[in-house]
Amino acid sequence: MNRTLIMVFLLSTTVSTAQEIIKLWPTDKIPNRIVTNEQEKHDVEGILRISQVQEPTIEVYLPSKSNATGKAMLIFPGGGYAILAYDWEGTDIARFLNGKGIAGIVVKYRLPSSASQTEKHNVPLIDAQRALRLVRSRSEEWNINKNEIGIIGFSAGGHLAATLGTHFNEKVYAPIDAVDTESARPDFMALGYPVITFGETTHGGSKGNLVGENPDTGKVDYFSNEKWVSENTPPTFLLHATDDQSVPVENSLLFYQALKERGVSATMHIYPKGGHGFSLARNDVHLRGWTERMFEWLESLD
Repeated sequence: MNRTLIMVFLLSTTVSTAQEIIKLWPTDKIPNRIVTNEQEKHDVEGILRISQVQEPTIEVYLPSKSNATGKAMLIFPGGGYAILAYDWEGTDIARFLNGKGIAGIVVKYRLPSSASQTEKHNVPLIDAQRALRLVRSRSEEWNINKNEIGIIGFSAGGHLAATLGTHFNEKVYAPIDAVDTESARPDFMALGYPVITFGETTHGGSKGNLVGENPDTGKVDYFSNEKWVSENTPPTFLLHATDDQSVPVENSLLFYQALKERGVSATMHIYPKGGHGFSLARNDVHLRGWTERMFEWLESLD
């Protein structure tokens, strides 16, 4: 084997072992699960779209130890609570974070389904709480500071992140092991073009998929996250485009106002153009600067 082939082999080995996929739950102890014939689906049309998730996981991407800052971010891809834009708003984000020395951990959370779940509206939050606790429980192993574990979510994934950031103390499932003794509170959170409210300026698809087409007022209020901000809500970075036609920019404005009123540190970047679902925005010279703004914000938290 010549030197070139050896280098290719070593590089491929490094890449393949740089990530680890871990189940959130023992298969026989997944909360709110109904065993059905539903099977997880993967569709690739430019973006990997995952639907009908049956066994939620975290996919762990770690930077090299020499570059690691000790920070980690759990990543919640969007998709209207119908699918997960798993690479576009998930694994691509994780790799990008690694370049800044931050561990990127993609959460493949269950999507609400009456066929395979009881109380489906609680299921994404159940998985989000467990994911945060699981990462915190393994922080030493992964060279992560236990008190520097944040979250980032996009669109409906931003709604889930905001729900975790405001409802981290809610007891939405019965503890099953030592992992569940860990705190589910994120230390900071970043929300990209997030669904925040289930009020007038909501995204109808996300709302309908999570709580149904004609939900009672209790569920609408519970998942209108601007109503649940407290002094314990984590410091927050908000990102949105004014011309977003899917999730109105008012969602981020509502959350920013709620954070401000309760004295929570908040940073918001509103861009005039960008639409919805732009992820890293690598092809937009102006918009793609949001990532550097986020890294600057993270450093300001130290």
